[in-house]
Amino acid sequence: MTQNQPYRVLIVDDHPLARKAIRSMLEPVSDFDIVGEASHGEEAIFLCGSVSPDVVLMDIHMSPMGGLEATRQIKQIYGSSIRIVILTVSDDVADLFTALQFGAQGYLLKNMDPDEWLTYLRALLDDNSDVARRMADKLFHRFRAPISAHTEGPTPSMLTSREQEITAYVALGNNNRQIAEKLLISEHTVKNHMKNILEKLQLENRVQLTAFAIKFGLTRKGQI
Repeated sequence: MTQNQPYRVLIVDDHPLARKAIRSMLEPVSDFDIVGEASHGEEAIFLCGSVSPDVVLMDIHMSPMGGLEATRQIKQIYGSSIRIVILTVSDDVADLFTALQFGAQGYLLKNMDPDEWLTYLRALLDDNSDVARRMADKLFHRFRAPISAHTEGPTPSMLTSREQEITAYVALGNNNRQIAEKLLISEHTVKNHMKNILEKLQLENRVQLTAFAIKFGLTRKGQI
């Protein structure tokens, strides 16, 4: 999605000071054009139709409509034409995983260094998958994976032992070639496994798969 024009950004957060801080970080950068601000999910959905943002920076916890439901509705209405990046201060990966399942493309921690914010946001929007993946790996491992015996949706039991192992290596930041070398199989075999894993779990990409792995503690399989 590399483009000559700046990315049109909608900031969604229920705290005015948080919106101001985000605006002050992005406004001096020529890559971004702040086209609107919203204080809750319903307002964000309305503004998506009136200001046509390229990307929405979406806080999770807001009222009356939070970021998770707003993400689901925006992706349902606008599809891939609007990218959503989740903003959070939580160390709980459960909400983040739900947001990714609803169609969010990425996430940013509010307490991150501004340079990290800009690096990750540019990489995500410009489809620089290598940089985005490295940043995603770094960020995901700041999260705490909750343990729940009553989890709705896809679970590790849907995967074979080998698929769980590959999922763990993905979450630890390994690419297909590195996984193939570790498991003594071909890169083509890894690609086939990846296709099956994503289909079984109804996920779209490695970022979502990493969230899944951390949520269920599968990264331990890649550390044995």
